[in-house]
Amino acid sequence: MQKDHLTPVPFAALGLHEALLESVEDAGFTHCTPIQAATLPPALKGQDIAGQAQTGTGKTAAYLLAILHRLMEIPVAEDAVGPWAIVIAPTRELAVQIHRDAELLGRYTGLRFAAVFGGTGYESQRRELERGVDVLIGTPGRLIDYFKQGVYPLHHIEVVVLDEADRMFDLGFITDIRYMLRKMPPPGQRINMLFSATLSNRVMELAYEHMNNPQVIRIETEYVTADNVRQALYHVSARDKIPLLLGLLHKHNPKRTMIFVNTKRAADRVTGYLLGNGYQAEVLSGDIPQNKRLKLLESFQRGELPILVATDVAARGLHIPDVTHVINFDLPQDREDYVHRIGRTARIGASGDAISFACEEYVYSLPEIEDFIGQKIPVQPMTEDLMPEFKPPKRLERRPPALSGGDHRGRGRSAPQRRPPTHRS
Repeated sequence: MQKDHLTPVPFAALGLHEALLESVEDAGFTHCTPIQAATLPPALKGQDIAGQAQTGTGKTAAYLLAILHRLMEIPVAEDAVGPWAIVIAPTRELAVQIHRDAELLGRYTGLRFAAVFGGTGYESQRRELERGVDVLIGTPGRLIDYFKQGVYPLHHIEVVVLDEADRMFDLGFITDIRYMLRKMPPPGQRINMLFSATLSNRVMELAYEHMNNPQVIRIETEYVTADNVRQALYHVSARDKIPLLLGLLHKHNPKRTMIFVNTKRAADRVTGYLLGNGYQAEVLSGDIPQNKRLKLLESFQRGELPILVATDVAARGLHIPDVTHVINFDLPQDREDYVHRIGRTARIGASGDAISFACEEYVYSLPEIEDFIGQKIPVQPMTEDLMPEFKPPKRLERRPPALSGGDHRGRGRSAPQRRPPTHRS
């Protein structure tokens, strides 16, 4: 975290359980980000939270610390069965990342964490749940599947988190979410936290229906957009976008770049041209098999893969450090997606570059985007050096569609047991 994006509030002053303070210190965190400083004090006291915050502002750590503190401080009956907390995420990539963060922050708690999501690992995830879990993280479809089979219960849930609630609506998951919430203890008998990029009317309706008088906290999305990302816009015809892309990559020579497109077909086309012209690149989209998607993300995160061409499945919820450039090869059709895309760079206070192409097909969304971020995106001139000659695309191998449908550390032998066993009255 960069110092200029942190608040004066130290984690040590929040009254966190000592096991959490130790893991926070190990991770190199000393002071809270704005969303952490605003949400942790009331959440640690048991207050429900409806928070507006962009991905990359530290919200995941905020709600995980609140969950883990609660579970370490409040005892349960000796024979009671978890999970005690559940985090519901809209995408498998986000669920995997939340699970990694939970293991990092909960490494000294002795708690068991599990992540369940579609596309892979059906039996292994089921076995993980059957062994017992304290904090369950997952996507709605797989969570409901296992619940209906009786693999895990929901009647002991003490804390529930809905992450990226606006995305839940976009993906059609809200009926599933409401089903799960009704199977848990009533809102007044659990802590409820909801996070969303925008607290729209439909998100707030969900909050007031299933939460207990939540405290509404807003961290404006424009903060990252306006202050930390160097934005640029090129007005370019659709046929000239490929040479412009290759010219920009040659000029900037970025070490870690995400290129966003609006369709899977465009992703394959762009990647083919990149490969054909000597750039190492891979496609990340919804039909890539889950195991390969996770490997691609890990390779990109480690810096081994310099360019990732992605549809909006990758626009939210991914914690990828040191992304130097985001290129909107296709201008997004939704103004909020623009903020989410360029937020892949400028993570937690860092700076980065976001370059957008406005062609005749997608330029119509530009006025709404600029109105949403409260500024005009600086237009750059099309110079001759940005339009090089290029080689034809390399043909990509056809991939079968992913079927619908981790290595998770359990409790270590030397890890402390969760909470002194006692019975609630």
